[in-house]
Amino acid sequence: MSFLWYNEKNKNGCDILLHDIQIGRYIPGNSFLHHMDVRVKIVLLFFFLLLIFFVENMVGFALLGLGVGLLMVFSGVPLMMQLRSIRPVLLIVLFTFFVHLFMTPGAEAFRLWIFTGTWEGLARGSYIALRLILLILLSTLLTLTTSPLHLTDGLEALLSPLRRLGVPVHELSMMMTIALRFVPTLLEEMDRIMKAQKARGMDFEQGSIVRRVRAIVPVLVPLFLSAFRRADELALAMEARCYRGGENRTQMKELRMGRVDYAAAAVFLLGAAGVCAVSFGGLTIAP
Repeated sequence: MSFLWYNEKNKNGCDILLHDIQIGRYIPGNSFLHHMDVRVKIVLLFFFLLLIFFVENMVGFALLGLGVGLLMVFSGVPLMMQLRSIRPVLLIVLFTFFVHLFMTPGAEAFRLWIFTGTWEGLARGSYIALRLILLILLSTLLTLTTSPLHLTDGLEALLSPLRRLGVPVHELSMMMTIALRFVPTLLEEMDRIMKAQKARGMDFEQGSIVRRVRAIVPVLVPLFLSAFRRADELALAMEARCYRGGENRTQMKELRMGRVDYAAAAVFLLGAAGVCAVSFGGLTIAP
């Protein structure tokens, strides 16, 4: 359902930016990522992100990019839907790249007006930009292939040792999952409000930056009111159903690791070992 909504809305070019945000959406499928134990996916994602921040050369990033590309292809989720998740943060990625390009000292590569680009800055900016892109793609891929219910169960299972310290694990997991689940809902609500404002003559695309910011205020007020209303309705629905999480709560489907999970863990360990060997082998971009 959310995939159809995505396609219909993107026919209008002015709505593309809102619907490029894919975090929080779940696309049902039959790929091996959909069938993996959610605990394994979360743990592998955590170590994959750590690995991304340890790599310091283009060969290592090429191997990581190849691994992420294969996951995207075999996930069963449309590639364009995954790639569009980069667009909302593209300006941040470019800004970070140019800051490192011109602010990192080193051998001069080129000069642009009063700014000097260095080879070291080019390498550093490329590394940071690639890290951000891979991080976004992997995080989006997790939510696209994992239902909110399974994500809650997985987070609760992984954080369960903290219960001995008095941490409300179930409540924290539930809040994080509900927050992710509400992202596409609020985006859809914001799109409806903006279209209603446009039908009344509001223009969000013309004028100075100050005028555009002021034009957003009539959208934010009803959006916040709608978010509070939805949160209240959700709380009432959970209370009406006598929902009580935490102690003595059972699951309809118990989390169990299968052959796919062990195979994925083994492949990740082999790949991580290869990336670490390349990363610490001293291969760098020479100025």
